[in-house]
Amino acid sequence: MEILETLINGLSIGGTYAMIALGYTMVYGIAKMLNFAHGDVIMVGGYTIYVVMAQTGYPLIGLAAAILFCMILGVTVEKLAYKPLRGASPLAVLITAIGVSYLLQSTAQMIFGSSPKMVTLLDLGNVKLGSLKIQWNVIITLIASFVIMLILTLFVKYTRTGRAMVAVSEDKGAAQLMGINSNAIITLTFAIGSALAACAGFFMLMKSPSLSNTMGAMPGIKAFTAAVIGGIGSIPGAMLGGILIGIVEAVSYKITVIAPYTDAIEFLILIIILLVKPSGILGKKRREKV
Repeated sequence: MEILETLINGLSIGGTYAMIALGYTMVYGIAKMLNFAHGDVIMVGGYTIYVVMAQTGYPLIGLAAAILFCMILGVTVEKLAYKPLRGASPLAVLITAIGVSYLLQSTAQMIFGSSPKMVTLLDLGNVKLGSLKIQWNVIITLIASFVIMLILTLFVKYTRTGRAMVAVSEDKGAAQLMGINSNAIITLTFAIGSALAACAGFFMLMKSPSLSNTMGAMPGIKAFTAAVIGGIGSIPGAMLGGILIGIVEAVSYKITVIAPYTDAIEFLILIIILLVKPSGILGKKRREKV
């Protein structure tokens, strides 16, 4: 039963990583850029929840406010920092993303200080299945991650906007010739990715109520690792990579000998998969036009 409990806990952790990885994979798949400030949007969402909770006491209102604020933040960052760099070298975009990341962290530290804040969200207790005891928060996180992935997949596959996203992802120039506003599509992608980051921040606080200006840094890196493992640009790949990283993390923490090396093991898996299949598990090779 302990093995099953560890597996379920790993799926829950992986579901949170998958939410973050979906933001990475969508932005990269459509805008062809790595937004390394994405992890810090999680932190902004967490502080938004903290502020709204202090005023209202309702976690779901805090979540709604975080989603709205993070969407506005994501669109603003895209307009001010990334849009002027369209056509610039990938290195310039990468450096800008790192700069935005540190700007968000420093701003949060100036406003809220460096001491961690405690945010108590929903505590729904446990559910017992025979001798197996699972927290409701774990179950809710797991279900929410799969529902979000399903909705996102259906949105991309069956809606007009979703098909426009696919078109921009495949060939931005051809999409523009067919009347698709690629700038609007990229902006929408940043908004969706930022909303997913806010959701991830909520579920992270459900699991660990400590909030600081660096809370999104390591989860952001691990989620990026998950996106690359699954195949960056692939929505199911982001989910698969997140679940894989989550299970590895949960199992590693249970084994005392290797627990201190959990992060190293996760990144080692990334290296191995990239050596075997550089495009990721579900990724597709793309032929670059010259």
